[in-house]
Amino acid sequence: MQYKSAAKVSFSSLVVLGLSILAIHYWMETKSYLLDDQTLARISEKYVGLPHQEAFEKVHAELMDRYPGHILPPEESEWLFVTSGGWQAAMCMIHASITEYIIFFGTAVDTVGHSGRHWANISDTVMTGTFRQWSEGTTVSQVFRPGDTIMHVWGDVTIVHWSEGTWMVEYGRGFLPTTLPFTFSDTIFSTQDIWSIVKIMRVYIRLLFQELACYIGELVD
Repeated sequence: MQYKSAAKVSFSSLVVLGLSILAIHYWMETKSYLLDDQTLARISEKYVGLPHQEAFEKVHAELMDRYPGHILPPEESEWLFVTSGGWQAAMCMIHASITEYIIFFGTAVDTVGHSGRHWANISDTVMTGTFRQWSEGTTVSQVFRPGDTIMHVWGDVTIVHWSEGTWMVEYGRGFLPTTLPFTFSDTIFSTQDIWSIVKIMRVYIRLLFQELACYIGELVD
């Protein structure tokens, strides 16, 4: 009887999990978003060729003009180390919600690792440097240069390599809480730089509250 009860509980849990995944996926497919990957790529491409800091400043300013209230001001943003999938880089989050984010991302040193397999679509527009990607199921890699935009579709996995001085504008859309284990696993089990996790979560939570305030403001209006 105990085995039958456990089996029923396990089956019920799987059904609830499956229905939850379907519900979240349907919600993500039908909800509205702040912008899309093509819009951000077009904005970023205008500033390719500039030094990366200047390019980021111009992209940042244009996003603030287009989406007031949704973008973290430059004086409040900060660069944070992130270690995931074996690679090490830095990012600056300027917009985030449960299903969408915009970051400036890159590295000042050569770095290589695993992309992770995410429940999210992620696009990167290369501003400086070179990015090499080796997709699962192939025996050759592709190189992307300034002005190129790379799309990492949810469920896909690649080996990734950034050359020294590669900087990108990145847009992600998906169920972002599912990406956090990959984002933090190397930090927890390898570098043990827990303070980096604290700083990343502090900024992410702040951006979530910023989006909540915008949402409430739109309802009131």
